[in-house]
Amino acid sequence: MITVEQHEQIRRLYHLEQKSGRQIARELGLSRHTVTKALRTDEVPTYRLSQPRGAPRLGPYTARLEELLQENRRLPRKQRYTGHKLFELLQAEGYNGSESTIQAYGVRWRKAQRAPKVFLPLEFEPGQDGQVDWGEAQVILAGVQQTVQIFVMRLNYSRRSFVMAFPSQKQEAFFEGHVRAFEHFGGVPHRLSYDNLTTAVKPLVEGRNREEQRAFIAFRSYYLFSSHFCTPGQGHEKGGVEHSVGFSRRNFLVPMPRVVSFEELNHFLLEQCRRDDVRVVHGQPTSIGEAWKSEQASLLPFPKRPFACCVTRQVKLTPYSQVIYETNRYSVPVEHARRELVLKAYAFRVEILREQEVIASHARCYGREQDLFDPLHYLALLEQRPGAFEYARPLRAFRREWPPAYHRLLHRLKEQWPEGRGVKEFVRVLRLHQEHSAQLIEQAVERALEYGCVHADGVIHCLHALEQPQFAFPELDLSEKPYLAEVGTQPVQLQQYEQLVERVAHA
Repeated sequence: MITVEQHEQIRRLYHLEQKSGRQIARELGLSRHTVTKALRTDEVPTYRLSQPRGAPRLGPYTARLEELLQENRRLPRKQRYTGHKLFELLQAEGYNGSESTIQAYGVRWRKAQRAPKVFLPLEFEPGQDGQVDWGEAQVILAGVQQTVQIFVMRLNYSRRSFVMAFPSQKQEAFFEGHVRAFEHFGGVPHRLSYDNLTTAVKPLVEGRNREEQRAFIAFRSYYLFSSHFCTPGQGHEKGGVEHSVGFSRRNFLVPMPRVVSFEELNHFLLEQCRRDDVRVVHGQPTSIGEAWKSEQASLLPFPKRPFACCVTRQVKLTPYSQVIYETNRYSVPVEHARRELVLKAYAFRVEILREQEVIASHARCYGREQDLFDPLHYLALLEQRPGAFEYARPLRAFRREWPPAYHRLLHRLKEQWPEGRGVKEFVRVLRLHQEHSAQLIEQAVERALEYGCVHADGVIHCLHALEQPQFAFPELDLSEKPYLAEVGTQPVQLQQYEQLVERVAHA
């Protein structure tokens, strides 16, 4: 049989170059019968068996094998014949072929018996339905390739999607993904469909009944949407969002984006979602963006304030002024230390509160047994114990980031006050970071070193001077009174000063 390329070449030589069948057969090294057959039809040649391939060893046992396969369908699911067991049964009856032949026959037989899956075409009303799902993707984050969790929400009517990346699929990330999606859509769908996510439903359920997590019920009631959970193993019930997960992974994350943070990655994904508004889905009369504009008015409105997407825990302070959450230790300012505090864990940050006041905030760590120090939290303690300055763990990473001016200042202060006051003075300078930018403090330190006022008060004075520069007085226009232009420039005449003094004394 000739190839598709040969079939095309024959037709081109005959119809375009007006060559005869004899010439074409000679040039291509084919028989004239093959050329004539190719010119007789416009259809691309396909290979067909003239008769089924023979199976000399399996042939006599085919009827018995099909009988066993039919019986297999009626057996209990966990006690059915395996391919190896079928091979042993036929082998006992005289079959001397290979086991792989029987297994391949069984695969073909089951495929032929399987009914094709068919689905109902669905149509949704504007603003009524949306779907939510998670996926995974690979990105290069801060120079390291790693797996991120992709949250996807899709509006069923307009097909508009929202995609956001998280380090994990924890409940606080699940809720924050919803809130950001609602902001992206400009409203809340009336109903959202889910898999049986443990962040929304409890894992132990029977049949079609679902017992929702209390936190999810509170979240759902806050935004007033209803929820629907798909039948286990029936992903087609929310096929739209599953398609969106794959579409966003193939189109937004290929090639793998190189980013320095999740913030940069999510900004990139949001821009990709907005660009996708111009796409026209196959079979739809308008673009995604145009359909969404007509759908937006049908969405539920926002509450006045967004939901607090966090996990709240009561925590106890350790002797090192830290609180522990998920095995990681987060520092707390020593001047605000209390035995019991409240911790709020968001998807990307951790906040520690004393009553209603946030006293510490850290980037959330998803590792284990890690220390998260803010060096500014320990400065008040270092003022009291300057001898521990060189060994304080919270300052180690901070010291590596200091500009050269800081090291020069510390060296000068230690030379000037070696008994410990020099370190205290330097800690006072570091405490300026609690209220001022690092760049401004560095300029103040350099100016203090230049002026020779090497102490904390000198740095503070230079800092205030930088924050409030001297007022520049405007120049006076003396063009109409030129005689005043020389005031202040003429030479001093002491005789006039002496006359003035004499008059004052006489008076």
